[in-house]
Amino acid sequence: MENHAVLPKVTAVKMINLQALVPSDWEAVSRIYKEGIATKMATFETEVPSWEEWDKKYIDSCRLVAQLDDQVVGFAVLSKVSDRFVYRGVAEVSVYVSESFRGQGIGESLLKKLITESEANGFWSLQAGIFSENKASIELHKKCGFRNIGIKERIGQLDGKWYNNHFLERRSKTVGN
Repeated sequence: MENHAVLPKVTAVKMINLQALVPSDWEAVSRIYKEGIATKMATFETEVPSWEEWDKKYIDSCRLVAQLDDQVVGFAVLSKVSDRFVYRGVAEVSVYVSESFRGQGIGESLLKKLITESEANGFWSLQAGIFSENKASIELHKKCGFRNIGIKERIGQLDGKWYNNHFLERRSKTVGN
């Protein structure tokens, strides 16, 4: 009698490619951002800005996209918290993943790479303001070394509803010590 072992089914593993966000990624990035707006728990923005407006808002050196099979499925960027020189090493993070690809580790890959890029560019403190309802994003940030600083109650209104934001921070262990 032959012994036939049952082997697990092998599925192809897709590799996430993380690279610098370039202007030609804007169409995909704006689509993903629009999906975030539609959730009503990712941003207080209600419309996707033009590329020019968006480009001015985010720090040039720390912009990433995640690609699967040459398709942009997520992005991560930093924005200044202040123009004052003393805050030059402090930035706010934004991470967005396309609705069809959420829950697959793409946000975590983007955020970890953004942390590495931020430290390479002299940032010692990263902040995140996350809607209290966005539990997945709060947990993602905690998993990547952010700690909850507090809750900003009724920080903003969207469609007539007040929202609270969890305020999280990650301090670099290598920059600014």
